[in-house]
Amino acid sequence: MEIAIPEIQSYTDRIIKNLEKVIVGKQSALEMVVVGLLCQGHILIDDVPGVGKTILARSLAKSLGCSFSRIQFTPDMLPSDIMGVSIFNQVSREFEFRAGPVMANIVLADEINRATPKTQSALLEAMEERQVTVDGVSHPLPDPFMILATQNPIEYEGTFPLPEAQFDRFLLRLRLGYPNLRDEIRVLELQQLRHPIQTLEAVTTVDEMRRMQEGIKQVYVADAIKRYIVELTRSTRESADVYLGSSPRGSLGLFRAGQALAAIRGREYILPDDIKYLAPFILSHRMVIQAAARMKNLSADQVVTELLNTIAVPGGSFEDAAPLQ
Repeated sequence: MEIAIPEIQSYTDRIIKNLEKVIVGKQSALEMVVVGLLCQGHILIDDVPGVGKTILARSLAKSLGCSFSRIQFTPDMLPSDIMGVSIFNQVSREFEFRAGPVMANIVLADEINRATPKTQSALLEAMEERQVTVDGVSHPLPDPFMILATQNPIEYEGTFPLPEAQFDRFLLRLRLGYPNLRDEIRVLELQQLRHPIQTLEAVTTVDEMRRMQEGIKQVYVADAIKRYIVELTRSTRESADVYLGSSPRGSLGLFRAGQALAAIRGREYILPDDIKYLAPFILSHRMVIQAAARMKNLSADQVVTELLNTIAVPGGSFEDAAPLQ
């Protein structure tokens, strides 16, 4: 059954307004979180401690009314602490699978870069194939399934860099940043008596979430937009400042996230501005910058901005599809 775009817009407005009861002054970040939700993608929140990364993930889970688990990553954590283990039942004389905390709709991987690479790699299969394999047996993960990972900057002591393969499996990377003066005062006022997350209630259901995730796929994408997406992604592989460019997952991420963003903003078609807005969130973390460029303090975000200024933006009409019902 087709879903009208105003229904998707109303749905996302409801979630964002609920999150704003807890997360103050971060509308752009909240919008990107909802984009990731609609795309069934995983999100990496990369920022300094104390700016609300964990609270944002917990608030989203409460707003959606779905199962939630939190994994606190530490250097001594093992893969079995995430996926689960097979335990021998002496009564039935058989091995039984005891599910780990990854078996939930929304999984908060808190401070993911504090775990060793071996433990970090335990999430690779879960993030891509939506299943975990323990002792040769595959166990499907709940549907929907979404990982919200938080990490502190690598300069902080006791952290391990994420491998490129894992970065590539995150649809979006966000940074919250410090609040401005007015917003930080508002945070103090909201928490004077109790934390607002304690009174946060669900504003949707899992079934409604699945419907909206299918609904965004109806958003029209013109051929010129598809070409623009691929040209932009391919340019990251050809830049002299980039050692390793974005994989085709970057193109797929821009395509699907563009559909979600268009629906959130009440449109039945993607505009080039949607892709330009999303590119830093989706492409930057998939790139490895050359050592010479790093010596010049050139960041991945700056490279993406330069490429956006270089690639020709398509013109013409982008709404020449039949209206969605």
